[in-house]
Amino acid sequence: MLEKNPCSRVHLFNVDNKVEHYMEADELERLLKVLQRDKNRTVCSIAIFLLSTGARLNEALQAKWENIDISNNVWRIPASNSKSKRTRSVPLSPSALAVLQQMDEKVEYVFINRMTGKPYTTIHKVWERLRTDAGLPRLRIHDLRHQYASFLVNSGRTLFEVQSALGHSSPTVTQRYAHLSTKSLQDAANSASDIISEAMKKSA
Repeated sequence: MLEKNPCSRVHLFNVDNKVEHYMEADELERLLKVLQRDKNRTVCSIAIFLLSTGARLNEALQAKWENIDISNNVWRIPASNSKSKRTRSVPLSPSALAVLQQMDEKVEYVFINRMTGKPYTTIHKVWERLRTDAGLPRLRIHDLRHQYASFLVNSGRTLFEVQSALGHSSPTVTQRYAHLSTKSLQDAANSASDIISEAMKKSA
């Protein structure tokens, strides 16, 4: 019997959960093209819903109709399903509502596996095929949440608004998107520069 673990000095590989991948416009277009045409309509709808709400996968898979308020365009995620263990409200955009309109409201859960009649517990196998078909083999399902955050920041939303939308318990977590805010400001500055340059040409 060994008295000492021979692997005790081996450093374990640390997974960097802060790494995120953002899609370029053409990549997003390719993904949506696959999601609109693939035969597994429910999983495709889940992916579009995640992209439209910034929700975590487990939050979407556990979503129930009783928590969906269509009249007020709000999805209330109970504390039991939230990572922060706090109830939070997610605004439902037109693209998110479009997904919900395709689902069966007569069942308890929003997203039901048509083969089993039960809610999904995972979609990773199907997702691997979808992302490969879109030519995005490294795109993780969680990256759809990051993509949603980039939509908000690049449209001029503040980091505080992003924090509220994603349900982050601490602003520190939201700071990972600060560089996107800087890019948005740079684009705005470039636009102002273009206007100045054009005016100078006309006045020359």
